[in-house]
Amino acid sequence: SSRTARSEEDRDSLWDAWGLWSECSRTCGGGASYSLRRCLSSKTCEGRNIRYRTCSNVDCPPEAGDFRAQQCSAHNDVKYQGQFYEWLPVSNDADNPCSLKCQARGAALVVELAPKVLDGTRCYTESLDMCISGLCQIVGCDRQLGSTVKEDNCGVCNGDGSTCRLVRGQYKSQLSANKLDDTVVAIPYGSRQVRLVLKGPDHLYLETKSLQGVKSENSLSSTGSFLMDNSSIDFQKFPDKEILRISGPLTADFTIKIRYAGAADSSVQFIFYQPIIHRWRETDFFPCSASCGGGYQLTSAECFDLRSNRVVADQYCHYYPENIKPKPKLQECNLDPCPASDGYKQIMPYDLYHPLPRWESTPWTACSSSCGGGIQSRSISCVEEDIQGHISPVEEWKCMYTPKMPVVQPCNVFDCPKWLAQEWSPCTVTCGQGLRYRVVLCIDHRGMHTGGCSPKTKPHIKEECIVPTPCYKPKEKLPVEAKLPWYKQAQELEEGAVVSEEPSFIPEAWSTCSVTCGVGSQVRLVKCQVLLSFSQSVADLPIDECEGPKPVSQRACYSGPCSGEATEYTPEEAELLYGSLQEFDELYDWEYEGFTECSESCGGGVQEAVVTCLNKQTRETAEEMLCVTSRRPPQLLKACSLDPCPPR
Repeated sequence: SSRTARSEEDRDSLWDAWGLWSECSRTCGGGASYSLRRCLSSKTCEGRNIRYRTCSNVDCPPEAGDFRAQQCSAHNDVKYQGQFYEWLPVSNDADNPCSLKCQARGAALVVELAPKVLDGTRCYTESLDMCISGLCQIVGCDRQLGSTVKEDNCGVCNGDGSTCRLVRGQYKSQLSANKLDDTVVAIPYGSRQVRLVLKGPDHLYLETKSLQGVKSENSLSSTGSFLMDNSSIDFQKFPDKEILRISGPLTADFTIKIRYAGAADSSVQFIFYQPIIHRWRETDFFPCSASCGGGYQLTSAECFDLRSNRVVADQYCHYYPENIKPKPKLQECNLDPCPASDGYKQIMPYDLYHPLPRWESTPWTACSSSCGGGIQSRSISCVEEDIQGHISPVEEWKCMYTPKMPVVQPCNVFDCPKWLAQEWSPCTVTCGQGLRYRVVLCIDHRGMHTGGCSPKTKPHIKEECIVPTPCYKPKEKLPVEAKLPWYKQAQELEEGAVVSEEPSFIPEAWSTCSVTCGVGSQVRLVKCQVLLSFSQSVADLPIDECEGPKPVSQRACYSGPCSGEATEYTPEEAELLYGSLQEFDELYDWEYEGFTECSESCGGGVQEAVVTCLNKQTRETAEEMLCVTSRRPPQLLKACSLDPCPPR
C-alpha cells in the first residue's frame, strides 16, 4: 500500500513514500515532529530518511516553566556520585547548546546529564532556533524550520517597522527642596527594547499600571532579573550609574521615576520602540449610489484603537506622522438594467472621468457684529459632478471620506471703539464761578483716534467750576464761555476725522497763509471718503454722499505786522482773527506745539503734548513768565507705539 501512495517524483527514485508525522515532542512553546521513509534498493539511496517540522507553536502558560529546566529537574530523584542534587539548567552554552548541562543548586558542580536535549528545546534563551536530534536548527519568526525570516523592531514577523516608532531622549534632574522624586519617562503598553542608563548619584524606580487599572511599584534596590506585571526586567546597579533593560513587549504601562539622593545632578538617557496603537482601518463599502442601472460605492477610513478594540476620533491617528490615511476605494455596483429602461445603462469608470463627490460651501454671511465678537455662517452640501460637468446635490455620506467643513466661525473679535476722556483743564477764571474743559477722544482697539463711538455715551467736555477767591469787580454774572487757543486745539483734536467704513468728510492740511504780513487767508481741501473694508483702501465719493456739516475750507490767518504799519484792525478783521477772545487782550498766551517722543518703542507707550508760551501777534516762542500761569492748558496725553514687541 505504501508503494501505491508514492508521489510521481518518488516513483522515479529508490525511496518509498514518506510515512505519517509523529506526535509533537511538546504540547506548547514550539516542538518538533518527524516523518520517516525507507530505501527500496539494496544500494544506497541519496538523501535523508527522516524529515522534521515544527508543531505546537503556541505560547505555554507562565506556570509551565522552562522546558530545559524541566529536563534538568527530572534527574533530581536520580543519585549522582552517591547523592541527590536539585539540578538547574545551564543555558546558552556556546560550544554545545543542544546538550543537557545542569548545575547543582548551591554548588559549583556543572554536569552534562544527557548528550541531547529533547527535540523542540530552544538552543538559546533569546532565540527561536531549536534542538532536533542533538543539532541546533534555524527557526524563523514564522516558526518554520530553515526559515530566516526575522521580527522587525516592532515585534512583527517579516514586518517593515511601520507599526511602531523609535523614541529616544534624555532627562536631566533639577534639584528642588520641595521635590524628592520626579518622572523620567512614561513608556506605554506594548513597547519593546527598552533601555535606560542613569549616570549620577540618584536612583531609578518603577511604577506600573495594568490595562485593568492595577498599580504596582518596584524600588530596584539591587542588581538582578525579575518579573513585573509578567514583563522580564534586567537591572544592573553600579556605584555611579544604573542600567535598566526590558526586552518587552511590556504587558502594562510603565512609568520610570527618579528618586533624588545627592547634591549633584543626574542624567538619564532612554530609548525604546513605542507601538502605534491607533491605526487607520478601512471601512466596508457604503451603500450603492443607485439601486439599478449602474452606480458606485465608496469606502472610508476610521481610526481604530488596537488596545481597546474600538473606533476613536481621527485626531488620535493624526498624532503619528507615520500614519497615512488610506484613500477611499470606489467600485461599480447594481449593474443590472432598471426594469423601466430600454436596455443597459453604460457604466464609465467613475474615478477616471470626473472627480469624487465633494463638499461645497456658500460664501460666509456678513458678520453679526462690527466689533466686540460676532459670528458668520455658511451652508455646506455634498455635490457630484457628472461627465458633462453638471453639478447636483447628493447624500452627505458620499462625501464623508473627507472631514466636513465648519459652518460657523467667529468674526470681528476685536474690542469696539470707546470714549477716552483726558484730564480736566484749570478753571477759566481766577475768582468766582467759571468753566473747565477736557478733551474726549473715540479710541479703537489699536489705540488710534477713530469714529464709531455712540454719541449717547460720550462724556461731557465742559462743566462749571468755582474758585474760592472772591471777585471784587465781576464783569459778568454768568460763567464765561472761554475760547482759549489751547481749547480750540483740543476741539480740533476731538473732532479730527478718520476715514471709516461710513462715508465721512476728511479735511486735508491747511495751506500756508496767503500773505507774509498782516491778515490773509488759508485754504484746505475737504473730501468725502470711505474705507473699503475688503481691500483696506480709501475711495473718494461725491460730496453729497457724506452727511452732516461740511468742515470749513477757508479761514483767516495773521502773519505779523507789516513793516512801518501799526497793528490795528477793523472790527471785522479782529472778529475773524480772534473769534470771541476780545476780552483776553494779553499779548502772550499758551498753546500746544507738537508731542514728545514716545515713552516706549513697542508694546504701547504715551506721548505728552508740549505746551509753549507764544506771542499771539508774531507767533514766536516767548518766556513762560510772560504768560498767565492760571491759564496754562492741562496735560494732554495720547497712546503710541501700539504694535506688539517682537519675541526676544
